[in-house]
Amino acid sequence: MNNKNYEKWLEYDELECELKEELNNMDEKQIEDAFYREISFGTGGMRGIMGAGTNRINTYTIRKATKGVSKWIESQGEAAMDRGVAIAYDCRLNSKKFAQIAGAVLATRGINVYLFEELRPTPELSFAVRELNAFMGIVITASHNPPKYNGYKLYDSKGCQLVPSQIKPIIDNIISIEDSFSIECLPIEELVKLGRVKLIGNEIDRKYIERIEALTTENRNNLEKIKIVYTPLHGAGYEPMRRSFETFDYKDVYFEPNQIIPDGNFSTVDLPNPENKEAFNLALKLATKVKADLVIATDPDADRMGIAVLNKLGDYKLLTGNQVGALLIDYIIAERDKENKLDSDFRIINTIVTSDFGAAIGRSHGIETDSTLTGFKYIGEKIAEYESNGNRKFLFGYEESYGYLIGDFVRDKDAIQSAILFSEMASNYKKMGYTPYEKLQSLYEHYGYYKEELISFKLEGKEGSEKIKFILDEIRNKPEKIVKWKDINYIEDYEIGKKLYEKGNVEYLNLPKSNVLKFNLKDNSWFALRPSGTEPKLKIYIGVCENDEIASEKKLEALKTKCNAFINSVLG
Repeated sequence: MNNKNYEKWLEYDELECELKEELNNMDEKQIEDAFYREISFGTGGMRGIMGAGTNRINTYTIRKATKGVSKWIESQGEAAMDRGVAIAYDCRLNSKKFAQIAGAVLATRGINVYLFEELRPTPELSFAVRELNAFMGIVITASHNPPKYNGYKLYDSKGCQLVPSQIKPIIDNIISIEDSFSIECLPIEELVKLGRVKLIGNEIDRKYIERIEALTTENRNNLEKIKIVYTPLHGAGYEPMRRSFETFDYKDVYFEPNQIIPDGNFSTVDLPNPENKEAFNLALKLATKVKADLVIATDPDADRMGIAVLNKLGDYKLLTGNQVGALLIDYIIAERDKENKLDSDFRIINTIVTSDFGAAIGRSHGIETDSTLTGFKYIGEKIAEYESNGNRKFLFGYEESYGYLIGDFVRDKDAIQSAILFSEMASNYKKMGYTPYEKLQSLYEHYGYYKEELISFKLEGKEGSEKIKFILDEIRNKPEKIVKWKDINYIEDYEIGKKLYEKGNVEYLNLPKSNVLKFNLKDNSWFALRPSGTEPKLKIYIGVCENDEIASEKKLEALKTKCNAFINSVLG
């Protein structure tokens, strides 16, 4: 085996001790996976396993990425450097350390830094960038990934994650840096004393909560009180949710005591992801004990929110992101209409793999939906487009993966404001004598039974990456391996930017290129394949709709079986 990068790291005398030890214990396959590429930016920023190597998150890859960011800011002039960079971090192992390293690299090069003194939710960083008029923002987080992961997300001056066209010059800067070990970086304590790094916290917290308070509807002062169980899953959500519930006078809120303390090992859950029912286990036990109306969970950086509500049998039902989005759309439209604050200039924004359920609700009230590529950064970009053109107004943005945004003072998904508005909605419905679950059933009866499912195939490392590419190439070349052309209305191939029809007809798509294939079938069902931008997975999204619930479930199961059969045949 010949790996010059591995040898270079091994020979670096000042390498952190734990990384040196890890290098010495690697076998050939581990060395290849740790060094076969430079860690890259995906849909959720730069994210990966922590450890030694160029394909890992560590002190040296954080320094290198930040120097690339710094070089780009410097190229934008002194005004950009003076406006500076706001930096936040979550509860993950090494998050605070990596945030301080990023701040130190920037400040050493003369760029002002605003560093949160303690962990904060990702959406509050987005807010802070706008509030402080910073030129950029950085969050150290790996969202809902397992404990061994961490990551690095970049934000523009509008508080929106950078889209590919914005991040390309930064990536070019990073690639041009040949030596990761010689990046100058003064101690963070010295930079704080010099005033180049300013510690921030309470004042931004207060202003952020004030903006959420202004977001709530006129109902908030006249609601039926409900019992709520909340868990931050060991993450950054506890303090802002506690303050928010106090601000909005929710008296019966129970915080899952085993999960309120930040813990990067996530010791009480296998995976800190509110999309997984298992992550709710402790909160659901508490909810059953106190007879709660509503259970809320947020992920480690508190940008995603999961909801469980009581069904007719008195059991707790975990709602999907599509269901929560549909409920919030219906509620927001109804309340805006009551207050005469609704017109056809408003737009809902979702993604190409989000259910059409919420869009159907919007259309029935004259509100259209714009769809973007997967990744909330594209929703933030669309909001900025509305502002710039002045011909559209933002109403609500969401994606199926449990991300929602109501108030655009944040430009990323925001679990804090979403949890408060969902709590208000549940309280309002309780006053009227029904539950969110019952409301959901009435929406299905009116608009059709939209059913969706996500299938994920975990394919790790270089070998896994190659398999994902092979699968997508295979279906791109032979689409009839899953469904016959006679059943396909059209295929959207976002990698080539075209909508393809059976007889060779082509239309051009108006979204950026991305390695996504979406099959739209003649029976109004659909499925889409894409590699995850945040995890080593191939994802298949499936959506169907029928007027009858049982028929919808059967159609979903049949399409799921076809997709699984194809993937298993390819993987062997």
